Amino acid sequence: MTPTIASTSPTVWRTLLALAVIFVLLATSGWTGPPRTRAVPLDAWGAAAAAWRAERIGGRALPGLTSPSAGVAAFFASLRPAQRARLADRHPLVVGNLDGVPVGLRYHANRHTLRRALLAERVRVADRRLSAEGRQEAARRVHRFSSLMSGKRQILAFDPAGQGRVAEVFGDLNRAERVSVVVPGVDTHLLTFEKTAHRYTAPSGMAESLYAAERQAEPDVRTAVIAWADYTAPTGVGIDAMTGRRAAEGSLRLASLAWALPGSSRVSLFCHSYGSVVCGLAARRLPERVTDIAVAGSPGMRAQTATALGTRARVWAMRDADDWIADVPHLDVGGLGHGADPVAPEFGARLLSADGAAGHGGYFVPGTGSLRNFAEIGVGAYDDVRCADATDTCRSGIYGDASV
Repeated sequence: MTPTIASTSPTVWRTLLALAVIFVLLATSGWTGPPRTRAVPLDAWGAAAAAWRAERIGGRALPGLTSPSAGVAAFFASLRPAQRARLADRHPLVVGNLDGVPVGLRYHANRHTLRRALLAERVRVADRRLSAEGRQEAARRVHRFSSLMSGKRQILAFDPAGQGRVAEVFGDLNRAERVSVVVPGVDTHLLTFEKTAHRYTAPSGMAESLYAAERQAEPDVRTAVIAWADYTAPTGVGIDAMTGRRAAEGSLRLASLAWALPGSSRVSLFCHSYGSVVCGLAARRLPERVTDIAVAGSPGMRAQTATALGTRARVWAMRDADDWIADVPHLDVGGLGHGADPVAPEFGARLLSADGAAGHGGYFVPGTGSLRNFAEIGVGAYDDVRCADATDTCRSGIYGDASV
């Protein structure tokens, strides 16, 4: 029998209303319009992968591109320094992005790839066959690649194909006792990896700010922070941002990074906006060394409760009172939406103060309570964390946790 309007349950009505809100947003904000286009440079991965597979060292084949990081690390540990350098020089795109390769060798390889990419973009800038828009974008990429090569920047991952992926390290990753990973959200790509205006809304600025705050919080703790833009994020707040497809792909890459980190450092993830969806999907795949997952301005983590994430890591959440993400319906209907609100009490996260954050993009701004809280978590100074309700509720039970 077909249900009547009167017999429709309140739950169904709430779901239909939430869906209506989503589609009104989609229509009124242009989310349903055609995607923005851009010039896409040649993807060199196919050629790089083929050359890697054909290479031999001492008669041995090289590790596969999907090999576990532990196997890759063991292979590189068995090589002489000259052999490792040879691989980095001959196959920089692969070596610079392969989890398990020694960190210093990845930095070296990625400078090679950056140099090649920079030369290619300079040629494109001068190519009159390109549209004015294409040449302008090439000029922007020249500026970005030049910046990434400046000084002694430590580029842990770099792929210039399409909108590009990149990760940067602040501090000494090999010697760190605690490692923090900043996982950003939508519109994250090579050209937005760092910004002059609104510096602390970009992944590089977020990580640099967190690194400085951690050093101030505990100067004697050896820390490192990774600005991790090494996944293909959604462009704009569109359909991709409302579904988990991009996050699912990114979660595999994030888990691989966590397993490949050198040493025995404890690891904390700091996940902003759509980045919290990535972290939520990665949670059950993470190694036990990941002790904390903190989300800010989250649209959801693809789980109804913190327990459902399937991780032993502590789950923290914060949201500024002026963050527009609060108006996004927290639901998951047919794959649309990201589930429960992480700052809702029933979700079960440890709720943090976001004092001073000032909206959706302000969580990593120096001097804010949100950044101080992230820094205290990053260095393990849990006694100094400020909870959202001005009590010690969010800190309860921490010192009985075996992961501390």
